[in-house]
Amino acid sequence: MLARSRKSYSPEFREEAVKLVIETSRPIAQVAKELGIHEATLGNWVNVYRREHAGEEPALTVSERARLRELEREARELRLENEFLKKAAAYFAKDHR
Repeated sequence: MLARSRKSYSPEFREEAVKLVIETSRPIAQVAKELGIHEATLGNWVNVYRREHAGEEPALTVSERARLRELEREARELRLENEFLKKAAAYFAKDHR
C-alpha cells in the first residue's frame, strides 16, 4: 500500500492564499485552482482565518449592499421561475390530450 505524503505549506503562503480570497472576494475554488492547492484545504484556511478574525472584515459599502439586494431579488425570481417550469413540465409530462 502506498503512503500518501502530506504537503506542507508555509504560514506566509497560507496567509497570502487566504488574503486572495477575502480581500478580492474571489471564489475559493478559483483561487485554489490558480495556486495548485486543494479547494477544501484553502476552504479550511479561510474558515480558520474568519473565526480568528471575526468582526475585523470591513462592512459592505453602499454599492455592495445594493448589488447584494439586486442579486437576492434575482435569485428569488429565478427560484420562482424554476418552480413554475417544474410544475409546467410535470403537467405536460402527463398525457393531456
